[in-house]
Amino acid sequence: MSDRFFAASELAKRFGGLEAVRKVGFEVSPHEIVGLIGPNGAGKTTVVKMIMGLLQPDAGQIIFKGKDITREQTWKRVVHGITGTFQNSRPMKRLPLIANVMVSLYNPRVRRQGEWVKTVQARALDALEFVGLSDLALSPAASLSQGDLKRLEIARAIATEPDLLVLDEPFAGLTQSETRLLGNSIHRLRKGGRFGRLHSEGCAMIIVEHKLSELMRIADRIVVMHFGEVIADGPPEEVVQDPRVVEVYIGRVPQGNREEVQG
Repeated sequence: MSDRFFAASELAKRFGGLEAVRKVGFEVSPHEIVGLIGPNGAGKTTVVKMIMGLLQPDAGQIIFKGKDITREQTWKRVVHGITGTFQNSRPMKRLPLIANVMVSLYNPRVRRQGEWVKTVQARALDALEFVGLSDLALSPAASLSQGDLKRLEIARAIATEPDLLVLDEPFAGLTQSETRLLGNSIHRLRKGGRFGRLHSEGCAMIIVEHKLSELMRIADRIVVMHFGEVIADGPPEEVVQDPRVVEVYIGRVPQGNREEVQG
């Protein structure tokens, strides 16, 4: 079996007569942030759902830490160390934020840590503090704005201390300043360290995002999809100059200035 950290190869998925994803493949290294971009309908969310186990591919393979997880259920992938967030947040609206995060902590991956079982509430609060929501810990999730719901989803995900974090449009609904702050937090999470009672050796990330200026700032590599296929894969500064990417997605790119690229 391969010892690669994460590798998706030849992934394919059909919905009736529509071939949503065809022969998609890319790898992620430990601590690497990979952006997954493309026009609406490119197949990005379908790929993310296959990585998370919410959809089964019609063909292809997903390897994580040397293990074939292609057919494994979502909860098993969480135990292995893959956690994600999605475009449409579905919190338990009547429960306070801290309870929403605490629920994610009751899983076999967390229970392995022994001492943390005794500090679930404190760890949940640390996760909320990491995303800037600790002052709302006792507020019901129903009271949150769309942007804050995104941050709550990230808190629930990072509380499990994943090795691979999959984020589907984490900056959607956030203001420019909130986007920059969350981007900095994501970058800090990749490096690892101790955040209160949360401890991380750092995690890799796959980020689907339309706010390209922020994604280009924090990503190590960009994978571009179009009509269900990968058309480019490389460092941000190279990808934004790829003629195929410019033509199908980004539009005119200012030479030598990836910060000005807009989604």
